Amino acid sequence: MNLQKEFWYTAYSPNKVLTDEIVTKAEEILGFKLPTAYLEMLKIQNGGETQGLVFPTKVKTSWADNHVPFDELYGIDFLEEDSEEEATDTSDFNILDTPEIVKEWNLPVKQIVINSDGHCNITLDYRLDENAPVVSWIDVDSEEDIQLASSFEEFLEGLVPFEQFKG
Repeated sequence: MNLQKEFWYTAYSPNKVLTDEIVTKAEEILGFKLPTAYLEMLKIQNGGETQGLVFPTKVKTSWADNHVPFDELYGIDFLEEDSEEEATDTSDFNILDTPEIVKEWNLPVKQIVINSDGHCNITLDYRLDENAPVVSWIDVDSEEDIQLASSFEEFLEGLVPFEQFKG
């Protein structure tokens, strides 16, 4: 997959351009080092909608018999200090919302949410290794907790257009 042309839906991101300073600050806040492949995607575009991608699964999930949706990838953003919004507010498509999402939806610890509608979440999952996360699908309502890929890089390589699953 040509990540720049086939991954992102548009060249628009609600977040600022990713900098080393933003990455360092986010990793300090979240307590984990972010995968290189993830950061490379955010250097192309710092979060936003995908081209309507899915990740094929070998097991049935609450979403479908053979895949889970991946219609957006969260980036990293901090509000400007002179913003009138509360300091804890962040933009859309933002991994810095992870602590609130984990708490509100009672997700397992050691997660960084990279895609969520609240009920269904795709995460960088650090439970097995705090230095190398797997990618997991966690559906709160159906209590599904499924490893999708052994790394974010493997996850990216497995993504396909939704059209392949239309019936």
